[in-house]
Amino acid sequence: MTVLKTSLRNFLAHKGRMALSAIAVLLSVAFVCGTLVFTDTMNTTFDKLFQATSSDVTVSAKGASDTGETTSDTGKPPVLPAAVVGEIERAPGVKSAEGTVFSTSVTVVDGDKNKLSPTSGAPTIVGNWNGNDARTMKITTGAAPKDSGQIMVDADTAKKHHLKLGDDIGVITAVGTHHARVSGIATFTVTNPGAAIFYLDTRTAQQALVGRTGVYTNVNVTAASGVTDARLKQDVSAALGTGYKVQTAKEVADANQQDVKGFLDVMRYAMLGFAGVAFLVGIFLIINTFSMLVAQRTREIGLMRAIGSSRRQVNRSVLIEALLLGVIGSLLGVGAGVGIAVGLMQLMGQMGMHLSTDDLTVAWTTPVAGVVLGVVVTVLAAYLPARRAGKVSPMAALRDAGAPADARAGVIRAVIGLVLTGAGTAGLFAAAAADKAGVGSAWLGLGVVLTLIGFVVIGPLLASGVVRVLGAIVLRVFGPVGRMAERNALRNPRRTGATGAALMIGLALVACLSVVGSSMVASATDQLDKTVGADFIVQSDNGSVITPQAVEALKKTPDLERVTEYKLLPAALTTPDGKVAKNETINAADPSYAQDLRSETVAGDLADAYRPDSMSVFEGFAKEHGLKIGSKVDVAFKGGRTAALTVRAITSDDAAIDRGAMYASIATVKKYVPADRMPLDMLFFATAKEGKQDAAYTSLKAALHDYPQYTVRDQTDYKEALKDQIGQLLNLVYGLLALAIIVAVLGVVNTLALSVVERTREIGLMRAIGLSRRQLRRMIRLESVVIALFGALLGLGLGMGWGASAQKLLALQGLMVLEIPWPTIITVFLASAFVGLFAALIPAFRAGRMNVLSAIATE
Repeated sequence: MTVLKTSLRNFLAHKGRMALSAIAVLLSVAFVCGTLVFTDTMNTTFDKLFQATSSDVTVSAKGASDTGETTSDTGKPPVLPAAVVGEIERAPGVKSAEGTVFSTSVTVVDGDKNKLSPTSGAPTIVGNWNGNDARTMKITTGAAPKDSGQIMVDADTAKKHHLKLGDDIGVITAVGTHHARVSGIATFTVTNPGAAIFYLDTRTAQQALVGRTGVYTNVNVTAASGVTDARLKQDVSAALGTGYKVQTAKEVADANQQDVKGFLDVMRYAMLGFAGVAFLVGIFLIINTFSMLVAQRTREIGLMRAIGSSRRQVNRSVLIEALLLGVIGSLLGVGAGVGIAVGLMQLMGQMGMHLSTDDLTVAWTTPVAGVVLGVVVTVLAAYLPARRAGKVSPMAALRDAGAPADARAGVIRAVIGLVLTGAGTAGLFAAAAADKAGVGSAWLGLGVVLTLIGFVVIGPLLASGVVRVLGAIVLRVFGPVGRMAERNALRNPRRTGATGAALMIGLALVACLSVVGSSMVASATDQLDKTVGADFIVQSDNGSVITPQAVEALKKTPDLERVTEYKLLPAALTTPDGKVAKNETINAADPSYAQDLRSETVAGDLADAYRPDSMSVFEGFAKEHGLKIGSKVDVAFKGGRTAALTVRAITSDDAAIDRGAMYASIATVKKYVPADRMPLDMLFFATAKEGKQDAAYTSLKAALHDYPQYTVRDQTDYKEALKDQIGQLLNLVYGLLALAIIVAVLGVVNTLALSVVERTREIGLMRAIGLSRRQLRRMIRLESVVIALFGALLGLGLGMGWGASAQKLLALQGLMVLEIPWPTIITVFLASAFVGLFAALIPAFRAGRMNVLSAIATE
């Protein structure tokens, strides 16, 4: 009980000093709990949506995917004959059956040809208005579509794009473009996760999406009273026989949820990973806090030991303080986590994915996990300072103002740090030299972990040298005040090392990802310059095929020297060794594609692959099956006949574009695939006449004016698009890493605040002999700046080493160019100085307000 009372008294006596550590625990726990609540809420939302929109049994074509509608190579969804509805209705246990038709491979535009698709990545769905949809949507304005000139839109999309009754809407599919006017607006009665939904009447939907009437993509079946979904599925399957896909409501919901689960899992684990980084940074803050508190209470601890307290009691007293800190910070963090989850939901709403707080899901495991994690991490972080407190000798404590440093322990720490850093560096070199991605990844992971731990352990040794160099460059210009700031930073290298290490972790990740991102852009740009011979690439941003009408318009564009069509054909390959590769793809293109993409070959000439009954294979496939120039491969095209094609070229596996592709000419493929089964183009390449690039670019844009689903890009556009995509991803990562950097800044603030308290008497004496308040504050700010720059220098150097090793490993995948983003690195380094200035504001202000006589009298 005495130990508990002592701990409570000490905790309350230093509550101000504990506050920043508590904030670090709070933020880390809040991020973990917020992530769990947010992803659980998204799961709940999608579960409710899929359950509400699934009929008792759904019948679809055999080729449809488990996750709903898929588009064939012709750009149209797989369909069922309308007669199937009658067969299902006659099956036992069926109350009703309704045919539906829908597609997600569509582009919808307004009267000005502006796309109405969501920006959140959610799908755009066009289908017929049916009874199943009426269960989850209510018509709030106008009426459902009744003829080909009418279309209904969901309320969220109408609000976002300011659509109203009578507005013109264009539905663009592989069949063509269908125009209609808004006849009604329907509002979701369940949460809409962001999809844009448009409804046509059944006949118009069939014609617009499939190109013919009398077919459906799905049949929604309702069970008679007392009939289970499982029983209904058996009866319907028996009535239809094979050739159809029959699923219960649960199976459909599970399949859809599985599709969403992959995205949610990636989001959850990524965010938890960043929360883990924040926890790691917080550990240094907690260690520093308790180490300094123990040092400042050395005399007090000595007195406790002198009057009979055991080492175990002193140790337990410090750990109880850490337990209180962990519990308070964690409980507050759980509450803040729910707030973060609600904030994320609002953010997703701004992006178009609407999540209702009615579905807010806080599982009992979430607060338990948050509290346990926060408490355990805090107590473990405080263990070393507590153990150090327990080792304080009563006599040593009574003689000294602080705990003596253990020189032997410092030497051992330095040796261990050097060994770990050396081993980690060797791991990074091994990763860079690896010739297999799997082996290299293992070495890279080991190298990152060991170098990080090594730098943390060796931090005090590095602080002694690096701070002196930084002091000579940055602080000496400030005269005596600068030299005092340098000496203060060097006074306790262990503390400076731990404080700098907290900032080092976040900035190391920033530098590493910056190097990898810049190298990816530079490598892709280099590959485009070296291999792409075409001036323009035309494609759909949502992966849709290019319609024949658009191809004809493109071919008629003036100022073009050549055009190239490009198709993908699923096929099964039988090689001379008797092995069958079932899920392969033949990239069929015009012979000019050999000029549009200058692929490197290890044998043969790629242009020969476009000769009649010829093909190319990639290096890995050739080695696996013993293929060489002249080998015969039987290619069974999906929907067509089997062709015996001769290998005329073997492409290098080092390619970054079209890596692992197998080529043949469209003319060859047409001999074996019927015209009605021939896939539409996935891409379209064009090359301008000499000196006509600008005119051709303008002409292509004009030719596609009526086809807004496609985008024309020249090589500059392509590079910019790639740079923007990687930049957006990096900005998201930097945003998440900001949490760790905030916690690191709190560590600097806490270190300085406790350091000021520790040096109260010293500060009073300096003020007494003439140091002004302004000079005092400047000294503390400069100390903070040099600590921040020390952490930034270590972090950026370490991160660039990680990034360089990662790029060498990614070179196995074709990313051959290493680029260091020096502007970003320099900006981050300079920004660290401002971070140091910001962190010192409050400690410097408090130091300047000290009463000189009171400070001198402090024991």
